[in-house]
Amino acid sequence: MTQLPMFGQISDTPAPKPSSDEEVTLRVLITVKAAPNPSEKYGETVCVAGLSLDLERPGWIRLYPINFRELGADASFKKYDVITVKAVPARQDSRRESWRPRMPSLKREKRLKTWASRRPWIDEAISADVTMCSLVRGATMSTQSLALIRPKKITALRVTPHRGWSAAQQAKIDAYVGQLDLFGNEDRTPLRAPKFAGTFHYECEEQDCNGHKQGFIDWEFVAFQLLRQRGMRPDDAAGQLVHRFLHEVCSPERDVAFYVGNVAAHPRTFSVLGVYWPPRSGP
Repeated sequence: MTQLPMFGQISDTPAPKPSSDEEVTLRVLITVKAAPNPSEKYGETVCVAGLSLDLERPGWIRLYPINFRELGADASFKKYDVITVKAVPARQDSRRESWRPRMPSLKREKRLKTWASRRPWIDEAISADVTMCSLVRGATMSTQSLALIRPKKITALRVTPHRGWSAAQQAKIDAYVGQLDLFGNEDRTPLRAPKFAGTFHYECEEQDCNGHKQGFIDWEFVAFQLLRQRGMRPDDAAGQLVHRFLHEVCSPERDVAFYVGNVAAHPRTFSVLGVYWPPRSGP
């Protein structure tokens, strides 16, 4: 199996986007699949991210928008799949890692099924020199907007009732439903808001860290609610989420790191996009 180029530590200043809008083929190990958001055109769109497997373009890649409802069987993919896709630089997103995929070109190449097969590809993306504090402190449009960082101490996962869609998000849903009625696509259902929102409270490895509180927007956190908690009492459902994503996924037996990413309009605002949680390999 071809291994990830040993690019060492990912620079905190990603390479600028190409000046040309010519399509390039990206090969990406998907590590992040964020929760879906309403879309007027597609019903829902998802932001995914991962590590580039191209020697010419090392580092992190963000792909948006992706509409999973429209992907065929040969293109549908999960976390830790390797995909290829043609893409152009995302000009409406100034973050250097952001690309706009050409969805008909997307192909799933293979899947890394075990933590043992994933670690050689991913562990080098964790840098002792990059902490959550340093990312926030130095955040600009030209610096790193995606990273994999070690939390030194996770103090809580707060689960609270979701506020529901905003007025702008609901307007997108209403417009999408209107399209369904117009074209007779009754089998398409509008995106439901999750029941709960999650926030991780943690300290990073910076010596003087005062703690971070960041939204947890992983697809799996939302899917767990929709697929496995039907009919449950709210208190029981919230407790089950904490048990799964704090006590199991982030247990002391796991070598935990957080995939984090910022908001395009607010570079200093980061969220936890997912959790890297292979079994702890040493003392």
